[in-house]
Amino acid sequence: MKLDEIFQNQKADKRAAWQETAIGSYGMAASAVKEATEVGEQVLKDGGNAVDAIIAIQFALAAVEGMDTGIGASGFITVYDSERNETKVINGHSQAPAAVEPELFLDEEGNVVPFLERSTKAAAVGIPGIMKAIELAHERYGTLPLERLINPAIKLAEEEYEVKFLWDQAIKFNHFRLGEEAKKVFMPDGVPLVEGDTVTQPDLTNTLKIIREEGFASVYEGKIADAISETIQALGGLMTKKDLANYRASIDEPLWSSYKEFDFAFPAPPNAGGFTVAQLLKILEPVDFNQYGPDSWEKYYLIAEAMEIALSDKNAYIGDPNFVDIPMAGLLHPDYVEERRKLINFKEHNGAIDFGDPWKYQEGEPGRLIQHGTSDGGTETTHFTAVDQWGNVAACTSSIERMFGSGIMVPGYGFLLNNDLTDFDSKPGTVNEPRAGKYPVSSKAPTIGFHKRVPFITLGSPGGYTIVASVLQVLVNVLEYKMDLKEAIRKPRLFNGPNQIVQAEVGIGQEVWGKLESMGFEVEKAESPDIRIGDVQAILIDSSTGNLYGAADSSRPGAAAGLSESPDD
Repeated sequence: MKLDEIFQNQKADKRAAWQETAIGSYGMAASAVKEATEVGEQVLKDGGNAVDAIIAIQFALAAVEGMDTGIGASGFITVYDSERNETKVINGHSQAPAAVEPELFLDEEGNVVPFLERSTKAAAVGIPGIMKAIELAHERYGTLPLERLINPAIKLAEEEYEVKFLWDQAIKFNHFRLGEEAKKVFMPDGVPLVEGDTVTQPDLTNTLKIIREEGFASVYEGKIADAISETIQALGGLMTKKDLANYRASIDEPLWSSYKEFDFAFPAPPNAGGFTVAQLLKILEPVDFNQYGPDSWEKYYLIAEAMEIALSDKNAYIGDPNFVDIPMAGLLHPDYVEERRKLINFKEHNGAIDFGDPWKYQEGEPGRLIQHGTSDGGTETTHFTAVDQWGNVAACTSSIERMFGSGIMVPGYGFLLNNDLTDFDSKPGTVNEPRAGKYPVSSKAPTIGFHKRVPFITLGSPGGYTIVASVLQVLVNVLEYKMDLKEAIRKPRLFNGPNQIVQAEVGIGQEVWGKLESMGFEVEKAESPDIRIGDVQAILIDSSTGNLYGAADSSRPGAAAGLSESPDD
């Protein structure tokens, strides 16, 4: 497989900016909102590095994509440091407060509380970690002062911002999740904001100014922490100020996996997205995709069946490694992967797919095994990434879980709190049951790919449990079909999981549907091109020429922005 062919097929320089692509030689940023991308671009122009850029983008997104992320979010950051020649993952995932018990989401009769009800209660709010992750990233890798990185977000929150279709659609279809305080921002005077309206966010402006002046400690030990804990306690939740003060982000080793001559770095558990993409790539590794076209039923069949296999294993084995033993060596062992691959027969949908037994392929004893379910996750997350003039790479996926998170906005502070604890299983007894101090399983997958130890691609997506489908299919489109990056992102995607209906975007041909249905799959076709699986942001890195190719998905008002001149000029 030749990388040269992939880079030769890139068309970013032939497209207009409205097509969400860019080419550059001295830096690149991509996010789901144009204004946030521009903030990252300016940081790179001012001599900041990739980590500086994503910190500034995260703050900017708090102002322009607050229904998906913000001060109350969680996240993972995958970082390649070219000077140290190291790759690390910063874990800023939400954590369960000390008072959480396995029966968190059961009612008094022991029945599971319906998802809408449990996800809009204060008990669903996890200790938010993204600000701690940003602080740790800034301490270890950042070069510009915090004030420089947060000021653009303050400007976006303080001045009039024109509402984009992302806000319009989020409010239209999810307004029922909004608490009374949140309605003041998104439905002022009871009237939903629509595309073209303008909005200012004075409370969020003040919050960002507090962080600028007092640092991240204000969120976990200071006046913002007081406001968070008081809000939660007033609504019957479990989080205390002590929970916030005790939270720690961590710098972890990534989960490494290979696909042909490429190596990939993902977040490791409690993140499950990285493992799932890694196992999917291993299952598909021997496939000669050249014999199947990019729009063929064979390609989509392989991906659908592989997804069901990998997600069955994910649901059975992946949890917080501080609480459960994960047979990771067995799950990615070549013999185990081959055993799982044999479940794909090209004749019919294998309805007998279930989790396997990876413990046969590594030392250790399996624990009590109850497969956990797939959460009701959606596209309520965001992904952004940056590459700088020195070759550093940073990719971040952050989230408040559902659209508008728990719907609880901290009064006087203008940001939403997550409902991340609903990523735990609702029933006790599984590897992903709620426990005090435990991380719920996450499907985030901020990814960096390497060729001969040099980064060549970074990508990620929102989408809850469908994140892995988006990341996988873009990688297959780029690596196997050598597509232009934007075309690889735009190519229609599908998602499949254990005992689930295949979800598919508009654009996949009728021949594909007919074949999949004849093989026993139940297929749910999107009714509109606006219904998308994921929202991928990606950057291709051509180390031989220095060219960077960025692309943002069209499902949100995103953009990629590249630097064509050296910031030093």
